[in-house]
Amino acid sequence: MILFPAIDLKDGQCVRLKLGDMDQATVYNADPAAQAKAFEDQGFEWLHVVDLNGAFAGESVNGDAVDAILKATKNPVQLGGGIRTLAHIEAWLSRGLARVILGTVAVRDPELVIEACRMFPGKIAVGIDAKGGKVAVEGWAEASELGVIELAQKFEGAGVAAIIYTDIDRDGILAGINWPSTLELANAVSIPVIASGGLASLDDISRMIEPDAARLAGAITGRALYDGRIDPQEALALLRSGAAQQTEKAGAQ
Repeated sequence: MILFPAIDLKDGQCVRLKLGDMDQATVYNADPAAQAKAFEDQGFEWLHVVDLNGAFAGESVNGDAVDAILKATKNPVQLGGGIRTLAHIEAWLSRGLARVILGTVAVRDPELVIEACRMFPGKIAVGIDAKGGKVAVEGWAEASELGVIELAQKFEGAGVAAIIYTDIDRDGILAGINWPSTLELANAVSIPVIASGGLASLDDISRMIEPDAARLAGAITGRALYDGRIDPQEALALLRSGAAQQTEKAGAQ
């Protein structure tokens, strides 16, 4: 179970949005590379990065900031936002990303995602962003008629490394993760699911280590971490203790 700290990039700065609204952005750090290094020093082992401008533009915009992040941290980095072609994917992976996250293109061209999984095994994640239970695209600016589970099941057996499921209605407002919808998705597919959107406190971390959440690969934390509502050491220690308990139970069976 991995806790992914998030760096959302807007105009080269580390920000958090409220409900996916680019006009409601709070700047938390003008130096994303320094923020990446700080997360590594706090004990996090992965980093989740989103190019917000890229998600709306349909092409990478904050490339310099991402390159600086990759140089600043030894942790593996996953990136989403504006990655829409096989050339984009190949270019980013060659620059040192551990994996890329495909969102809008997963709706528009699922065959491209399947081909990318074949070309870059273990390097492709799918981002599913939901608003009112339907998949949103183009940086959350448009809603589709596609259901979350319907989209996820298109990629069964394709080799997708993870599905990152974000409930836009909870993102950035500290309302808590939408556990029913997240677990429903995790139980509907064999692909590992990472929960995103709304993680608010250690209560959500505790929920992550409940038996019915064992299928999850992890969760993403943003505003709660930046606002100090979650202590990194306490959260990571809680996840480690949960993992140890699960191992003990498995050994006893």
